[in-house]
Amino acid sequence: MPMTPEEKSLLERTAALVQENNKILIGLRRSNRVSVALRVAYWALIIVLSFGAYYLIQPYVTMMLNTFGQAGAPSGLQNDMSQAQNTASLLRDLLK
Repeated sequence: MPMTPEEKSLLERTAALVQENNKILIGLRRSNRVSVALRVAYWALIIVLSFGAYYLIQPYVTMMLNTFGQAGAPSGLQNDMSQAQNTASLLRDLLK
């Protein structure tokens, strides 16, 4: 059964639309891949910079902790710690 000119025209328009849609879908897929790659790079950069900042600041934090350790803890902090230990021992006794 031969095709009519109207059917042939419709088939050609459909083929052109399919090709155009294919090009659009390829572009969307490419932009999605680039977006995912950039997002991964962004978070990797944040993580690396965080570890780098910790590496740079860690000696100063250690020095401050040593300074506070040598100067002795404030008496209020020692009282709070002893109260916390007393409370923990009371809870242990209650659970026995």
